[in-house]
Amino acid sequence: MENIRAGIITVSDRSSRGEREDLSGPEIRKWAEGQGITVIRETIVPDEVDLIKKALIEFSDEGLDLVLTTGGTGFAPRDFTPEATRAVIEREAPGFAETMRMKSLEITPHAMLSRAVSGIRKHTLIINLPGSPKGVRENLRFIEKAIPHAVDLLQNQVRDCGGK
Repeated sequence: MENIRAGIITVSDRSSRGEREDLSGPEIRKWAEGQGITVIRETIVPDEVDLIKKALIEFSDEGLDLVLTTGGTGFAPRDFTPEATRAVIEREAPGFAETMRMKSLEITPHAMLSRAVSGIRKHTLIINLPGSPKGVRENLRFIEKAIPHAVDLLQNQVRDCGGK
């Protein structure tokens, strides 16, 4: 994963106002650095669809390979990350979100409340993660092996996908 350039977007009203420390964004950074991923950009935005969309568009238009969001994926009235993500992606990549929900259900029945989505904008893979450090750690572990191949495919680095 050494050549992957990533961005992290924390979606939280309270963290964006400085009322609560962001713990999930740093958890993503820790995971990324442990994988050899270079984190290029990080931001914290409130739970506002237009601001989430703006950050997603900026990060992907800068040519980042991977954008990971944390927060705003549940049932709360201001959880809009999936809607913002759907508005900017050009193609869905549902396997990531499906896998996270499926594997998380082995840990907690609340996993079925996740509305996280994943998809592609230009050459950028965008994945919504939960808003808790524990959820971030668990879910990244479930999908981490598929990320490098997905990025290679998006960067047109794979010539023979099926092999022999």
